[in-house]
Formats: sequence, C-alpha cells, structure tokens
Amino acid sequence: MKKYTNTGSKDTRSGFGAGMTELGQKNENVVALCADLIGSLKFDDFKKNHPERFFQIGIAEANMIGIAAGLTIGGKIPFTGTFANFSTGRVYDQIRQSVAYSDKNVKICASHAGLTLGEDGATHQILEDIGLMKMLPGMTVINTCDYNQTKAATLALADHHGPAYLRFGRPVVPNFTPADEPFVIGKAILLNEGTDVTIVATGHLVWEALIAAEALEAKGISAEVINIHTIKPLDEEAILKSLAKTKCVVTAEEHNILGGLGESVSRVLALNNPAPQEFAAVNDSFGESGTPEQIMEKYKLTNQAIVEAVERVIKRK
Repeated sequence: MKKYTNTGSKDTRSGFGAGMTELGQKNENVVALCADLIGSLKFDDFKKNHPERFFQIGIAEANMIGIAAGLTIGGKIPFTGTFANFSTGRVYDQIRQSVAYSDKNVKICASHAGLTLGEDGATHQILEDIGLMKMLPGMTVINTCDYNQTKAATLALADHHGPAYLRFGRPVVPNFTPADEPFVIGKAILLNEGTDVTIVATGHLVWEALIAAEALEAKGISAEVINIHTIKPLDEEAILKSLAKTKCVVTAEEHNILGGLGESVSRVLALNNPAPQEFAAVNDSFGESGTPEQIMEKYKLTNQAIVEAVERVIKRK
C-alpha cells in the first residue's frame, strides 16, 4: 500500500486564494466578486494586486450572482466567493435562472462548507449544497481534498468553459497531494489499489479514507481508495473498474447522505453493476456548534467510521 505524507497542514480556502493570486497574474479576463468576506475567502492578494478586477458587492449575494452572470457577456471569467451556505442556498434561484439556464461562464466558489465550519453552527453548516448544485443541468461540481488540489482546481476552472461550483473548507487539514499534479475535471484519482473493497471519498474525507485503509490493511482487508474531486461529471468508468474487482463500495463525504456523492455512486451501480454499498455521511440532519473534531466524531465522519462501514459492506458481499 502506498503511504501518503502530510507535507504541512493548511486550509483548503488558502489554496483557493493562492490559485486566485496566480490567475490574477496570468489571465486578465479573470475577475473576482466577494460578498463582504475578503479575508475569509483569501481574496486579499487579488484585491491588492488587481483592484480594477475586484468587486466588493457586500452582503448582497443574489446581486453578486447577477453581476457575475452579466460580466461573462463581456468575456470576463468571474469567480464569486462567500460561504457555501450563502453561495448556494441563499441564491439558488439566481444561480438557476441567471447562470445555469443561460450557461454563463461563472465560477461559484464556496468556502466554509460542511460540518467543519465548526462553532458557527447549523445555520452556516450547509450539508445540502452538492445535491442542490449537481441537479442543475450543465453545472460542474468540484469538492477538493487539500490545499494543493484546491489551488490546482481553481486554476483549471479558468480554462473550463461553463458554470461551475467549487467547494472547499475552513479548517486546517493535511496537505498530501503533489503540488504539481495536474487537475483534470471529471477524472478520479486512484490513490491506493485494493481487492476487497472500494472506498470512494471526496473533500476532507479523502485523508480519512487513507488512514482507514491503513487500519484495514492491519486487519487483513485490502482497500482500494479513490479520490473523487469532481462529483459532476462523475468518473463512472473509474468506479465501475474498481467495483469489478472488489464487488462492494463505501462512499465517504462531508455532506447529507441524501443528494451527495453517495447517491451519485448508487445511481452508477444501479444502472451498470449493482453491488453492496455503505455510506459515511451525515444521516439526514442539520449540524450543530462545536469544534470540527467534535462534530466529525459525533456525525461519524472519521476514519474509524469508514472502517466500520467497510466491515459492514464486506459482510454483504
């Protein structure tokens, strides 16, 4: 089994900020819009270096989406930024009508996603955003796992034409993907090969899946680990190729069990190769206040929870 090393924990939102800094230097058509959260979204360098291409909209998220859609008509590539809850739930009508329906080249970038927002509590911990966004026709949905991957995804989105949703987080997490690894939208990354079970993980749960795979190896269970950074379009080929070997799957995500990556994988299995599946996800509930570690433990989004899900699904083979 390949071992992965944390080269220094960082928050994924800082990867987004680094990507925006680089895009500001390389692509004069890239513009940034923020809803009163410059520091939280790490827009500081972009604003400082390109004030003419930075728009502070204030606490008016719906207006921000409408302005972004309009800017695309003139050939600009707008990246909007606010918390995930405000990037999706608050402005869903504007996204549907002004961006998705008219296929506008807007990049909706959302920090503080999922439970790991922590102490801010359930009102800010959106767990439905992947479901909301993946249902929109033509919308690309990306959920990155670490700093390096978030930076790479940000750069890749500037070259991708069409509406897209980029989801990342607030907490400091392990940074383990290669800094020079190309980000290919829609292409899964096989992290570890295995024969007994497939673990399909996204976002912060990818690192937890790798830790789980090591624990499973000690128990004599060979786990294949796949990093799904792009939830839509989903790399169905990679999933089916893995399932042809392992015959069962566990999906792991910091999202509601309804509407997320797990259900997308279930659809692939139902249409192509039905197989036992277990889920590591939030079981149809809202979050609550607490440290990220406390909440992830309570809602069973840990490496131990993945191990337990694997043990359940193997019994169903």
